[in-house]
Amino acid sequence: MEITKSTQVHPFRIQVDEAALVDLHRRLAATRFPVAAPGDDWSYGTPVSYLREMVAAWQELDWRAVEARLNRLPQFTTQVDGQTIHFVHVRSQVPGATPVLLLHTYPGTFAELEGLVGPLTDPAAYGGRPEDAFDVVIPSMPGSGFSTPVVGDEPWTMARVAQTYDVLMRRLGYGSYGAHGSDGGAMVARELAVLEPEGFLGAHVLQLFSFPSGDPAELEAFTPQDFAALEHLGWFQSVGGYNQMNATRPQTIAAALSDSPVGQLAYNELFESFGNGTSLVSRQQVLEQVSLMWLTNTSATVVRYHHAEARAGRPPVVSHGRTGVAVLDSDFRTIRPLAERDNTRIEHWAELGPGGHFAAMEVPEVLAADLRTFFG
Repeated sequence: MEITKSTQVHPFRIQVDEAALVDLHRRLAATRFPVAAPGDDWSYGTPVSYLREMVAAWQELDWRAVEARLNRLPQFTTQVDGQTIHFVHVRSQVPGATPVLLLHTYPGTFAELEGLVGPLTDPAAYGGRPEDAFDVVIPSMPGSGFSTPVVGDEPWTMARVAQTYDVLMRRLGYGSYGAHGSDGGAMVARELAVLEPEGFLGAHVLQLFSFPSGDPAELEAFTPQDFAALEHLGWFQSVGGYNQMNATRPQTIAAALSDSPVGQLAYNELFESFGNGTSLVSRQQVLEQVSLMWLTNTSATVVRYHHAEARAGRPPVVSHGRTGVAVLDSDFRTIRPLAERDNTRIEHWAELGPGGHFAAMEVPEVLAADLRTFFG
């Protein structure tokens, strides 16, 4: 099939078919819950008691109200190499505002970044200075949300996404811009720093995923804080089994996630920080995110990113692009000596305090203030 290529930008509005909402409620009402594990706590994974409470709340969620709220954000689609890219684009009323890409997580969608739009585009209304204003672009990663269907057979890696987003920003008329992201978004932002296209202002990330190489000498520069971060990494690996599943058998798990909304909810337990009690993401926010993933049926294309990255065959690359790191108390904590080994231009390091992996939903104004500092 020949792919039609276009550089046009089209307005977009979310409008989920009523039949899809009816089907979702039918499935929720017919949920067959698993037998609870001993204690029914998070030590075995998502507890049945949590799922029952969330299903009851999900049945009460007013998706049309969520849809109307999201549609207040100006949204668009365009094609890059034949692939539809959905994005939010909010221009500040402040002349000369700094363009910034906001890049979402896994699991997550463009909507998780909604709370940053106001503080960044209109900082004066949130206690900031007008001169710190941003133009905001929030794309849905290819295969996520409304950046579908995925075309072609070439796997989507984070490096490929970064190149696509650079094309997007040039198409929108920006000769320079910065990027911010968490999780997958942080990886794409780092790839932009590696690419360092003309006019790139830097990557602000919540994580730099740098790990020990096995050389004992690397540990000599570790502070107690670095060893604590290493210990937290060990905990994350002990509970984050989805990484291995997505990287090895993505289509197997996609079959379950695409057929069961409750299965998808359970699988996305990272929203609850695997039940360790630290997540500040509200249950309403969790349900909105999972609803958007379910209603777009994007589980299969999203989980393939882990598979594509695991098989990219690309040697480790040192980034020389300008980089800023923000660390949250309850998130994966970047190990600074290792990050500096892999990223030579870390020019900003901030400990932001309470918050976690989904800081844009948890502490948006704190995060916005740090973005102003880095890009200001």
